[in-house]
Amino acid sequence: MVSWRQIGTGLRKPRRAMQYVTRRAGIQASSRGYLGTHVLTREWDVLVLLDTCRVDALRAVADEYSFLGDGDRICSVGASSAEWIGATFDREWADELRNTAYLACNGYADFILEAGGSPEQFIGPAPPDYFQQGNWNFARASDLGRLEHIWQYEREEEESRLGHDEGHTPPRYVTDRTIAVGRESDFDRLIVHYSQPHSPYVSNALEEERELHEYERTPFEYLESGGERKRVLKAYLDDLRYVLDDVEILLSNIDAEDVVISADHGEAFGEHGVYGHPIGSLHPAIRYVPWTKTTGTDSGTYTPQFEPTEAAERDVDETLRALGYRE
Repeated sequence: MVSWRQIGTGLRKPRRAMQYVTRRAGIQASSRGYLGTHVLTREWDVLVLLDTCRVDALRAVADEYSFLGDGDRICSVGASSAEWIGATFDREWADELRNTAYLACNGYADFILEAGGSPEQFIGPAPPDYFQQGNWNFARASDLGRLEHIWQYEREEEESRLGHDEGHTPPRYVTDRTIAVGRESDFDRLIVHYSQPHSPYVSNALEEERELHEYERTPFEYLESGGERKRVLKAYLDDLRYVLDDVEILLSNIDAEDVVISADHGEAFGEHGVYGHPIGSLHPAIRYVPWTKTTGTDSGTYTPQFEPTEAAERDVDETLRALGYRE
């Protein structure tokens, strides 16, 4: 229900009111399955998700990687990870999910699939009534063939390199677990969810052994204050290369006839006054995501470097904070 206070704000700020109404409509459409292409309706064995990867970004680096072509695009079922996970892992798809493994490097997978999206445990940048705005029917972890929260595996020495206030779990953890699960198990489908190229952009700072610059740590605040867009986009593309280097290792060490490289949602860098990926957004740079087909062949040239039992678990709150979803 809309309050009188919200009505007053809308009359004073009509543009904000229109964004609010549009985003609520987007959340409703996502939750009811009315918007976007549900990935389980497509044919694939392995689905590689690059968090926030834009269609034009993947095309911009395609000639640097033999496994990328021009590719296609689809409309995502969500404008944020929370929406994508909630809409994709719906109980309506229980039969399909039963033999699907989801290797997740995103804290919302824990919140939705383990906690059931309970309002009492809500985390992130969405409105408090976010999950009351839609008609969600979340699957649970037990409905999936396998669910792993890979961010839990990161070791303390990784945190000391850049810290979780300024970075994500490195893609190698995701690559290692995907290769191991692919070799040891026989699921019909495998969804692997990398964090990169989601901000903050850490690849150059890691390579140069320095702290993050402002445009890498908080790129959208930097842009909104008049920062240079070209500088932010370069950092974004460098983080895309950072994760694609690992995808290349993955594709040479997993047997999969049909691999798709896609994203849960895209990203806006100020187009039409939008920054990031606001929940419920219908912005085309956010809603349209790549859909690039390739194959994987296990050459046996890489051996995973860690076992999950060797690493201490991390808290979901830390993970969402690392992704910029919590203060």
